[in-house]
Amino acid sequence: MISNQSSCNALDSQCGPRAWSKPGNHVMHYLKKIDRTWLLIGLIFLAIAIGLPSHLLRSVWFTASSLWSIAPFLLLSASVAGYLEAAGADRLIGRVFSDRVGLAIGSAAIFGALSPFCSCGVIPLIAALLVAGVPLSAVMAFWVASPIMSPSMFVVTAAGLGVDFAIVKTISAIVVGLSAGGLTLLLQRLGLFRNPLRQLPVSSCAGDNSASKIKNVVTEWCVWKHPERVQVLTQKTSAMVLFLGKWLTLAFVLESLMITFVPAELLGQWLGSGSTWAIPLAAVVGVPAYLNGFVAVPVVAGLIENGMTPGAALSFMLAGAMTSIPAAIAVFSLVKRPLFVWYVLLALIGAITAGWAYQAFLILI
Repeated sequence: MISNQSSCNALDSQCGPRAWSKPGNHVMHYLKKIDRTWLLIGLIFLAIAIGLPSHLLRSVWFTASSLWSIAPFLLLSASVAGYLEAAGADRLIGRVFSDRVGLAIGSAAIFGALSPFCSCGVIPLIAALLVAGVPLSAVMAFWVASPIMSPSMFVVTAAGLGVDFAIVKTISAIVVGLSAGGLTLLLQRLGLFRNPLRQLPVSSCAGDNSASKIKNVVTEWCVWKHPERVQVLTQKTSAMVLFLGKWLTLAFVLESLMITFVPAELLGQWLGSGSTWAIPLAAVVGVPAYLNGFVAVPVVAGLIENGMTPGAALSFMLAGAMTSIPAAIAVFSLVKRPLFVWYVLLALIGAITAGWAYQAFLILI
């Protein structure tokens, strides 16, 4: 006791009450409690307020309206994921799909191409499917195909770029989805992409481990009859909403800046060429460059009028839909890094291949 006391007295700048008397220690203590993502969002808004004050309100409004539009998908998907885990049905669903993985991949690709989800709206649903134990290969097929086409997108594309282009884009969505699911299944059988999800933080009180209490219990669909299952439902749902919500907020803030500094006219200068490298370049530019699918239609129509080949146009629209900046950031926050890289490669290779195939088809006919 004497030696410990003397040691603390000798190092009073590092331990004991005197350490907390320093203002710097108070600041560091509170900074450690702030989530780094929210801190980054605040710093970005501060930078906008200082450097681009006229853009601040537009950026805030864009971020808020985007979050509002995606909130139903986020809440529904998080609730489904929380309910399945609380009911103990996640592993049951995973086994059902695992036994029919080929059928699951095909169905996911087709349903994805016909579903109404955008590149961001599909992310919470992907999280729910992965948490529920649906095989990654089937999820990837849906993941890749869903943002490319939807019923409303088909109508807009047909009106702006022609029915033939809309049909080709729909077929491309299905084929790229099937390819992504099949290749992912192949790599999984080689031992890759095990436990693809990042660990979602789950808040609990006093170290309560209600989730672990129901792991070995039979499936119970009426979760509201069991307090411990209700607690798991609440914890898992709120954790997923908060986790994805903060990353989507960051994504939409960056998207608002992307729209300001990368206007459609600049994309036209980059991609309005019919050169040999137009298709790969269109895909590479489409991966980071956000372009809302509905806004992309008139822009791409103008690019085609200025000499852009239909193959390059298809490549740009496919890559942009699958990996826009908001979607990429949300995916990065959701899955581990190797799977994120694989996801981007699938989008890039799929978009380039589809563009080349479409251009070759047009030459042959």
